[in-house]
Amino acid sequence: MTLPGRENFGELQGVVPGMRPINDGHVAEPGLAVVEVAAANDETAFAVQDLLAAQWAIAPADRTTREPGEPGVRLRCFLDLRQRPDS
Repeated sequence: MTLPGRENFGELQGVVPGMRPINDGHVAEPGLAVVEVAAANDETAFAVQDLLAAQWAIAPADRTTREPGEPGVRLRCFLDLRQRPDS
């Protein structure tokens, strides 16, 4: 879904300030994924991360980022869908 005023006419790829770009190693094999969460506040973003961690092995984020002039926060975590969290 593209929100009004957020069209990417030039098909440019960008990174939220404070977040490193996703590299090939993050998604090098089937079952690896990068999840970016946009939420109203830190508590909501970390609650979503906790829900993901209950199902899959993740490399959790320890902080959220804020983009100046944009509402809410963003959080990025890395999932390994091939592993259960208790393995």
